[in-house]
Amino acid sequence: MNIDAAKAALAHLDIEEKETNIRASSRDFFWYSPVLKDRLDHVVADFVVRPRNEAEVIEVLRACYAHDVPVTTRGAGTGNYGQAMPLEGGCVMHLRHMDQVKKVHPGRVIVEPGCLLKDLDAVCKEQSGQEIRMFSSTWATATIGGFIAGGSGGVGSCTWGSLRDLGNIIRLRVVTMEEEPRVLEFRGEELARVSHAYGTNGIITEIEMPLAPAYDWTEMFVRTKDFMAAARFAEELANQDGILIKLATVFEAPTAKDYFQRVAPHVDADDHLIALMVAPHSMDGFETFLGRQTGLDLIYRSDNHNWERAPGSVFEYGWNHTTLRALKVDPSITYLQVRYGYPQHLDLIAQMRDALSPEVLQHLEVLKEGGKVMFAGLSLVKFTTEERLDEIVKMHEDAGAMIFNPHRYTLEEGGRQTVDDRQLTFKREADPKGLLNPGKMIAWDDPDFDFSTMYAYPKMQAAE
Repeated sequence: MNIDAAKAALAHLDIEEKETNIRASSRDFFWYSPVLKDRLDHVVADFVVRPRNEAEVIEVLRACYAHDVPVTTRGAGTGNYGQAMPLEGGCVMHLRHMDQVKKVHPGRVIVEPGCLLKDLDAVCKEQSGQEIRMFSSTWATATIGGFIAGGSGGVGSCTWGSLRDLGNIIRLRVVTMEEEPRVLEFRGEELARVSHAYGTNGIITEIEMPLAPAYDWTEMFVRTKDFMAAARFAEELANQDGILIKLATVFEAPTAKDYFQRVAPHVDADDHLIALMVAPHSMDGFETFLGRQTGLDLIYRSDNHNWERAPGSVFEYGWNHTTLRALKVDPSITYLQVRYGYPQHLDLIAQMRDALSPEVLQHLEVLKEGGKVMFAGLSLVKFTTEERLDEIVKMHEDAGAMIFNPHRYTLEEGGRQTVDDRQLTFKREADPKGLLNPGKMIAWDDPDFDFSTMYAYPKMQAAE
C-alpha cells in the first residue's frame, strides 16, 4: 500500500487533509452496537477524497488500484452495521458532491448516489407531484446511494416491500476497481450483484428508482393497553387493500413514556403505541376501520391536534430512530433486527415477548414480503454482556425468528449467514485485488469460515 503515491496522483481532486475531518469521515453509526464500538472505535482512513463526478470516481479507483490502496465508499455514514468503516485504512471515497437529481420521469427518477433522501423527495414532489416509495428514518441526513448499498427498507415498506423486492430498484450504474475501471449498467437479476453489498464489489454512480404519487400524509399515534391487539391492528390495517398507508409501527410499553419526550405527556407507562401514516384520501376508510376496534385510542393526528408541542414527523420515531431516542435516555440500550416471517409472525412475537420482556422491548415495523404482511422487529435490548446478547440472538433463531445481526460488520453475519454467490462472483470480476471495502465479505477472505464465532478481520487496523 503506497498511500503517498496515491495521494500525489490525486492531489488535484478534493482531498481532505485535516485529521479530525478524516476521522469523522471514517466513522458511521457503528456505535449503536456496544460490540462493534469496542472493536471498531480505533479504525480510521489514511485520507479522504471527494470526487465530483463519475470521471473522478474512475480516476480515484485507477490510482488506488495502481498503488494497492483500499477504497471504502461513503455517503452520509448513517448506517449502523459498520458498513462504511475503513477496516484497513487507505482511502475513504466520500460521494457528497455527486448529489444531482438528473431527471424526473413519470413513475421514476434518475439520481446520483450522494443525493440526500430528503432532497430527492423534495425535487420529485416539486417537479412532478411524486415521491420515492421508501426511505430510511434518517432521510434528512442519509443518501440514496447509502440506502441502496447498505439499507434494506424503511418508511413505505408496509406497502412497497423491501429494496430487494422486484421493481423497487430499476437500474444501477456501477464502476469497477481494476487497472482500467469499467462502467457497467445493471437491471433485473443483475441488481442483486451490488445492491446491499456495502460497496465491496463496485461503486454505484447513478441510480434509477421508481416513484409513487406524493401525498400530504396524515400522521397519527394510537395507544392501547393490549400489546398483541396493537400488533394485530397494525397487520389488519396493512391488509386493508383500499387504505393506503406509508407506516405502521408498534412500540411496546414503556417505550413511548420513557423515550419519546414529546409523546410522554400523553401516555401512561403501560400504554403501547402505534405510529401511522395514512394517505388523506384514505382517512374516511381508516376512521371507519378504527371505529370497529375496541381498546384503541387515537391521541394524535397531524392535521387536527391540540398538543402544545407537536411531536414532529411520526416516522422519526420509528425504524432506527427508536433506538436512537432510547440511547439518548439510556446509553445501555442497543437493539436487534428480527424478521418475524409470515405466517408465524404473531406467534413468534408473542413467544419472544413472553420470554424476554422487559429486557427486550418489542418494536415492530409492518412490511410486506412476497405480497404478505409480516413484521420486522427492531427490538430494544438492555445490554449487559456480549454473552447474554448472543444468548438472546440464539433464542430468536431457535424459535424460528431470523436475526439480521447489527452487532456484526460483515455482509454474511449481518444477513443470512450464507454466501451470496452473485456478489462474490462479481467481486472476483470487478475487484480482483480485493481493495473495495475490505473485511466486509467473509466469502472473499475466508471461504471456510463456519460462523460459530464472530469474524475478526485479520488486517483490521488504524491507519499509521
